[in-house]
Order: sequence, then structure tokens, then C-alpha cells
Amino acid sequence: MTETVKLATGVLMPIFGLGTWQSKPGEIGAAIKTAIDVGYRYIDCAFLYQNEHEIGEALQDVFKKGDVKREDMFITTKLWSTYNQPAKVKEGFMKSLTDLKLDYVDLYLIHWPTGLKPSNDILPMNDKGEPCFDDVDYIDTWKVLETLVDEGLCKAIGVSNFNIKQIERVLAIAKHPVAVNQVENHPVCVQNELVDFCQSKNITVTAYSPLGCPNRPTPYTPDDPQPLQNPIVKEIAAAHNKTPAQILIRFQIDRGIVVIPKSVTPRRIKENIDVFDFKLTEDEMSKLKSLGINKRLIAFNEVKKHQYYPF
Repeated sequence: MTETVKLATGVLMPIFGLGTWQSKPGEIGAAIKTAIDVGYRYIDCAFLYQNEHEIGEALQDVFKKGDVKREDMFITTKLWSTYNQPAKVKEGFMKSLTDLKLDYVDLYLIHWPTGLKPSNDILPMNDKGEPCFDDVDYIDTWKVLETLVDEGLCKAIGVSNFNIKQIERVLAIAKHPVAVNQVENHPVCVQNELVDFCQSKNITVTAYSPLGCPNRPTPYTPDDPQPLQNPIVKEIAAAHNKTPAQILIRFQIDRGIVVIPKSVTPRRIKENIDVFDFKLTEDEMSKLKSLGINKRLIAFNEVKKHQYYPF
């Protein structure tokens, strides 16, 4: 079993889990089963990823075997932006809950503060080829998430891709704790100010794309930093007889940050969890933090003109 962190709600959350973004239908189900078999107890999901139905089927297969029970698992999913309108929040939530074949989720996040017009399309566009923004205030979205907790449909709620000012606005009106802020994080984008702020408010930070998102939708250019290829990362990996990926994962754990690397490859799934038999030294942590130029590799530039764009 992996280590845990205690959320502001008192619930224990594994500090390590499986990311499922870009995991295609036809391969994610097997990845879920492999991950649980080798010790993963946290699966990070989202409506956006369009693979929750297969994840749900895999989870049910695992639970039916009886070795792992629902209460042994920590499942997160996220509200997509086309459901940010208060009247649409529960509909968006229930779509995920139904696909995941669960009675509740452990954590539910607002995926982005930037609302989009309600649509069956993931990114609704107008006749000019521009995204259809919705000016819904994420504060109003949050208030409906709180009712999902009251109804017992999720045990904790939080946000994703929110900046400090946006979190402060939520904290000012929140009746339930803001348990988590899930953001891009790796040595090239360490976001120290945001991490320090969240931790000072007892908000757990979760790092997505901790390996630098080598398969991101926008291909790397020669000028883009690639954490897995960084000489310092490779040097530290050699010193510990570990892979660069394992160093990047451990970097987050040693900062008290929950980390969710994605893989569908059995060898890498097993390799990624093999990070609990060593720690990085203070000098190694300093070297990795020194790489930080706050270069975002996942910027969602399509909504850059939205009034609530967080970056």
C-alpha cells in the first residue's frame, strides 16, 4: 500500500495514483486492473477523458473478484466546463457516477474555472471557429458541488487549475472544505507560490502531468523543456538506481504533493509505483526545484480569452 495524506475533511487520500487522461478506450480497462493488482488504490478520472465507462467496468470486475473492495479505493472525477452552470452540475456529475458504476466518489473537482456553453460537444464552437464561453461564476458552480456532499454523493470536493485569487474567492464562501487543487506540476513548472498557499490553507495539491506530459496534444518544439530528458534528473536517477520517471514522481511525494502519473503500459505502471523505498536528499530537491521556469506544458490556450482563465 502507498502512503496517504489527510484531507481537510479528515479523509485519507493515497499520495500516489493512476492518471487516466489520454488513456484510450480498449486499453484503459486493462491498465486499471494491472494498477490495482500491483497496489494502486487511487484512480483519477474525468468526464473530459471520455473513458469513464470502461473504467467503471474494470472497477466492477475487480470488486467482484473480492480481493479489493470499493471502500479500499479512492476515486476522483471532475466536472467538465460545459456543466459549470448551476442547473447543469448534478447532470454532469451523474453522467460520471453512472459511467463509473459507483454509488459515490471520494473526490469531485471543478475541472476548470472557465465555463463553456452547455453542449454535447466537449469544446463547443461558434460559426467563427471560436469557443463558446459561458460567463457562469465558478462560485455558483461550487455551491452546487457542496450539495452533492450533503447528499452523500461525494465525500470531498475541490478544484483544478485554479489560481490563488480564485481559490481565495471560493474559500470566502465555502461551507465545505476546499480539499484539493489539482494542477500541472513537475520540475519545470514547480508553482512554489501556489503550492505554499494551498498547503497553508490545508488544501492538498495534486500534481497532474508530473512527467512533463510527453504525449501532450501539442507536440514539443526544440525550445520546450522535457523533464524526463533533463541531465540533472538523469544524474539523480543514476545515483538512486532509479529511472528519471521515478525521480520526478518522488519529487512530488517529498513535497507532500499527491501525484498521478498516467500509463497504460504494464511495465511502467509497475515501475511508477516503485518509489517508496528511497527519498531524495535536500540537495537533490533543491537542484530539481532550480529547474523551475514555470513553463506550462498544458495551458488550455483555447480559452485564454475567458474572463476566468487562471493563467
